[in-house]
Amino acid sequence: MALLFSYGTLQKEQVQLETFGRILHGEKDILSGYQLTMLEITDPEVLRKSGQKYHPVLRFSGNEEDQVEGVLFEVTDAEILQADAYEVDDYKRIETTFKSGKRGFIYVGK
Repeated sequence: MALLFSYGTLQKEQVQLETFGRILHGEKDILSGYQLTMLEITDPEVLRKSGQKYHPVLRFSGNEEDQVEGVLFEVTDAEILQADAYEVDDYKRIETTFKSGKRGFIYVGK
């Protein structure tokens, strides 16, 4: 199982059901060195699933005092690809280490 950090709409049960076909299991964690900004979403399918026109997006700050709270979800390799399809082209997936010491994937702004 891979770990995927959600700080936004992937925490919504409806989004999880429509994207993965199940409710994900996860634990709270913290990502240091990043800040949240907002991104306007224009993809009609993502808008339908999330019900939100603006989604949060991570921006690297490099300042360890900047922290973003979220949930590290356990996902399969196939579900990572489903998450990639859900996230619009303004996001890219990278791997990083969290405050807990666990490694997982995050979506950051391009």
